[in-house]
Amino acid sequence: MLFANLTYKTINQQTRGKVVILPLGATEQHGPHMAVSTDTDIVSHVAAGCEALLQDDILLCPTLPFGSSHHHLSFGGTLSLSITTYTQAIVELVESLLNNGFRKIILLNGHGGNITPVKQALALLGNRYDSTMSPNIALVTYWETAGSIFAGAAPMESPALSHACEYETSMMLHLFPEKVWMNMAERSVRPETNGFIPFEDDEPYKGVTLFKQTAYISSNGSSGHPQLATAEKGQHLIENAVRSVSDFITSFKNWPLLPDLSHE
Repeated sequence: MLFANLTYKTINQQTRGKVVILPLGATEQHGPHMAVSTDTDIVSHVAAGCEALLQDDILLCPTLPFGSSHHHLSFGGTLSLSITTYTQAIVELVESLLNNGFRKIILLNGHGGNITPVKQALALLGNRYDSTMSPNIALVTYWETAGSIFAGAAPMESPALSHACEYETSMMLHLFPEKVWMNMAERSVRPETNGFIPFEDDEPYKGVTLFKQTAYISSNGSSGHPQLATAEKGQHLIENAVRSVSDFITSFKNWPLLPDLSHE
């Protein structure tokens, strides 16, 4: 079911039986070869695919098309909310759903820069509402949920999804080829590896984080190997993303709301 197509009375009747999905996108530069709508387009399609499979279980909200993308601003073509503002926006949107009566909510994420502020929002929401509502509010990032499919498994030729890379470019070639210009796709100049920081997502995480603006780690705003992208790879990725997220939703729907065990 689509939230935006229903009256408030119909929505009010769904609070106990549906998992609410709020897709989180972004509007930001995606290198010289892809449209700035990439993150929003992909996550919206994954969400719609899940809704098509699980219509009786899902109430799908409109995608939030703006994310936390300040690190891309120097390239232009980016509309961003600051980390503080984005965190607060997520808190208030989820509070709207909680006030409506929903208790099982999934934030389906399509942009890496959203992950940290959304986790902060979940911490704030837990502190406010666990003792009164005990809701289940989950952050789901589709490429993480799909596991090895987005981490180097064949037919992909690069080690992991990053930004405007082989993975994202392939998915856009499959979904919206008119928004991809492969003649402009090329590997950017990136910092040399230091053995600790995964500038290119080809170094395993070793507990070290160094945050830099995109312009300091990419010469053209992209990463990975976008020139390796194909529509066939994109179809493979999208189908597996929809399948893995749908499997999670099916499980999540049956999770109980957790009691306060300190009172047992």
